[in-house]
Amino acid sequence: VQLQASGGGLVQAGGSLRLSCAASGRLVSRKVLGWFRQAPGQEREFVAAVSRGGTATRYLESVKGRFTISRDTAKNTAYLQMSSLKPEDTAVYYCAADSTAYPGDFLSDLPSLYEYWGWGTLVTVSS
Repeated sequence: VQLQASGGGLVQAGGSLRLSCAASGRLVSRKVLGWFRQAPGQEREFVAAVSRGGTATRYLESVKGRFTISRDTAKNTAYLQMSSLKPEDTAVYYCAADSTAYPGDFLSDLPSLYEYWGWGTLVTVSS
């Protein structure tokens, strides 16, 4: 499985960006796709995840209402629409894929459970 993240950049506080994660490879359509971020000197943290069918989502509490994750199953691409950006959102954003078949609509927020990772894309929010 290969993941290619794009869409990062420099934006002023209050602005918006949309990140894309193009996924390819074996059975990628059966994998949960997630976004994580890592700011300098900090651990990688979960941001959002979307289920295989795109119907279930999960968010970091601090981004709820500002970020929206979605998935185009035909294109095997996940998106992270980020609005009302804050300087504290500044980080390298990574997309990841999780093969685990969870019951119901459960989605993991643990980086260790995501087997596949793409290169990050830098998001910088200026104040």
